[in-house]
Amino acid sequence: MEKIDYREIAYQAEKFRNDYALNNSEPINCKALLWKLNILTVYKPLSSNFSGMCLKKNDTRFMLINSDNPRGRQHYTIAHELYHLYVQTDFTPHICNPDTSRIDDINEKKANVFAAHLLMPENGLRNTIPEGELKSKSLSISTILKLEQIYSVSHSAMLNRLLFLGFLTKEQYDVFNSLKIQQVALEYGFGLDLYKKGNEGVIIGDYGVRAKDLFSQSKISESHYYELMNAIGFDPTTDTNE
Repeated sequence: MEKIDYREIAYQAEKFRNDYALNNSEPINCKALLWKLNILTVYKPLSSNFSGMCLKKNDTRFMLINSDNPRGRQHYTIAHELYHLYVQTDFTPHICNPDTSRIDDINEKKANVFAAHLLMPENGLRNTIPEGELKSKSLSISTILKLEQIYSVSHSAMLNRLLFLGFLTKEQYDVFNSLKIQQVALEYGFGLDLYKKGNEGVIIGDYGVRAKDLFSQSKISESHYYELMNAIGFDPTTDTNE
């Protein structure tokens, strides 16, 4: 089986940031990035083993994200799909589940590594962690919660990244991983949005614009236009001024 070249994937993540004018250490606003890249993205409830999927044809790119997953996991899924869309050379459409990727699928593993590097850059984490905690490899739960909020990722994703970078010991990882994170976040005064589902029905991109243009140019029928808009939860026959 092909081995993962972690340095190469780290380079690819840094190159992606540079190519799209993203700072090499700052957090990424995933929705803003999707708009910037003009990736048509639909958030909708999906089954528990379906985190997301992506498609591309020529210059058109599409993502489907499971809105029943916690927001932090959604961000990781987006970064995972970006690997497939922009880095992977032999891309074929398929369903992705970053938490339970098939162990024999090297591209799924690479996409996970890319997502971790892209969303949680080493320099950014290093510069945010208090120097004393960094030197002693004894991070506090408050620091970890703060990092999760800054970089908008799940508790498990942040712990895995910190362990990989050597900022946490395996023993600390096990302790932090066993916590009921929503309860602990509340105790420390942090919001819970990252750890809860959301974004159902959100559409990013010009789906509606394209559909309306096709209808206006008589390339699709009125019924087809209504069908396309109803698919994203909008009824063109409804008077929004009522």
